Amino acid sequence: MGRAVLSQFLTLSNSTPRLSSSLRFCGRLGSKYLKRPGSIRHNRTINGYNGAGFRCCCSVSLSQPAVPETSSIPVRKRIVSGVQPTGAIHLGNYLGAIKTWIELQNSYDTLFFIVDLHAITLPYDTQQLSKATRNTAAIYLACGVDTSKASVFVQSHVRAHVELMWLLSSATPIGWLNRMIQFKEKSRKAGDENVGVALLTYPVLMASDILLYQSDLVPVGEDQKQHLELTRELAERVNYLYGGRKWKKLGGRGGAIFKVPEPLIPPAGARVMSLTDGLSKMSKSAPSDQSRINLLDPKDVIANKIKRCKTDSFSGMEFDSPERPECNNLLSIYQLISGKTKEEVAQECQDMNWGTFKTLLTDALVDHLHPIQIRHEEIISDPAYLDGVLGEGATKAAAIADATLSNVYQAMGFLYR
Repeated sequence: MGRAVLSQFLTLSNSTPRLSSSLRFCGRLGSKYLKRPGSIRHNRTINGYNGAGFRCCCSVSLSQPAVPETSSIPVRKRIVSGVQPTGAIHLGNYLGAIKTWIELQNSYDTLFFIVDLHAITLPYDTQQLSKATRNTAAIYLACGVDTSKASVFVQSHVRAHVELMWLLSSATPIGWLNRMIQFKEKSRKAGDENVGVALLTYPVLMASDILLYQSDLVPVGEDQKQHLELTRELAERVNYLYGGRKWKKLGGRGGAIFKVPEPLIPPAGARVMSLTDGLSKMSKSAPSDQSRINLLDPKDVIANKIKRCKTDSFSGMEFDSPERPECNNLLSIYQLISGKTKEEVAQECQDMNWGTFKTLLTDALVDHLHPIQIRHEEIISDPAYLDGVLGEGATKAAAIADATLSNVYQAMGFLYR
């Protein structure tokens, strides 16, 4: 799930999901695997968390039917996803994840959470954490998450996340964590004296977020591929160590304790880049606020940021030119905000100069974000309503999570409580 969402999310269908070839590696592992505890494979193409500038703990769960296969009772598939409450929610978070949730909630059993436990892996402002958590939840709702269709909750309000993390930690070889690229990069930036154990064990908490809800698919961004690999390997390891006949002898049902999740590749165009560098993701952690459009930025701020954003000296506008990353990024943002096809945008903008296009993009952004901002203000000004939504969501999530956690405790041999 790196700092800030399970990243960037997805468009699902009932067809077989497209899987990244770099992640298609886990089979059922046996004793040979256990003899090589450091054998986890690592993807070296990781850039960075913010699956789109964001630390996301996200997963999509395809629940198995609780009725015989011959039953005609439909079973809705489950999606679980979240965003970290550090920093302002920006356009990359919205287009990469939240906007897609609105479509998915109509067809799936959805749970969307605020991953506040992930927010404390690096130094943070304790005075702002609670406020940022509420603000992030309000943004979910303002963007269109419907509480009659989806559960919205706070990660720390479902204690099974932390409990399962501890149990999984006992089965996680330290060598796996030492090889995490994000840990190396972030610890180097922060300085060894400022790095806590949580930054090292962050991937285990992400694995807990995913496995707790028996997730089948995980929407994954570039900077989270390696963490998902660890999650898959860890699920296999725990299933081998404690599942099957061993679990059955302890009174359990036997078989696999966890489903082994598969990666779900985000839809094309969902990765929004920085306004100051078309080769870097739009990120909460970028030092300059000029690099991103925040969802709550007022009209004049949006106009100023687009006016000053990095461009190039080429004439006309075009997608996919390797020499024009900023042009491709801004066109992609316009496409996603306007709802037009890539072909329609290419034809509309091909002969525009930068001044004309920036005005077009600014107007589209302001028109799209204004209703979200109005609704956000209404929600955040009604704390009783927001508390009720979060409380109900946590109750529903805990019922699912506690069932998984009870199975893990039983399979690992703990005294029944």
